[in-house]
Amino acid sequence: MKKGKVWKYGDNIDTDVIIPARYLNTSSPEELAKHCMEDIDKTFAAEVKPTDIITAGENFGCGSSREHAPIAIKASGIELVIAKSFARIFYRNAINIGLAIMEHPFLSDETSKGDILEYDLSKGIINNLTTGKEYKCNAFPKEIQQLVNSGGLINYTKEKLK
Repeated sequence: MKKGKVWKYGDNIDTDVIIPARYLNTSSPEELAKHCMEDIDKTFAAEVKPTDIITAGENFGCGSSREHAPIAIKASGIELVIAKSFARIFYRNAINIGLAIMEHPFLSDETSKGDILEYDLSKGIINNLTTGKEYKCNAFPKEIQQLVNSGGLINYTKEKLK
């Protein structure tokens, strides 16, 4: 089981909020992380820690199809994003770059910023250690778990070609 502190956001968090377009002149993950979420949360980039978790409402990652958004989130230290739903292109981009994501219909409603969540991606179990509540999600198929654990599609493919 892994655990992390919650950063909570609402519905329709689009890719321009995750990483504003004015920073798309770089593809450096480290540089993108410095500006992640800055238009919605000025404290995020300075205070996020490795293993932290984002929870959100409906349609997380809507907007453009840029991969910069999940790259910025992952490079900031976030290991898991849990939302009521994801924009489909963000969902696939997150898996492709090795960012773990899970959907749950009401976890974000029952979670507050700063809560500590413990989770097991392989079983689809999330425990809110702050409130004592347990949630079940659909676990990814083993192949997708391997892709995420490898750090994304490129690393996964390199491992398979060895």
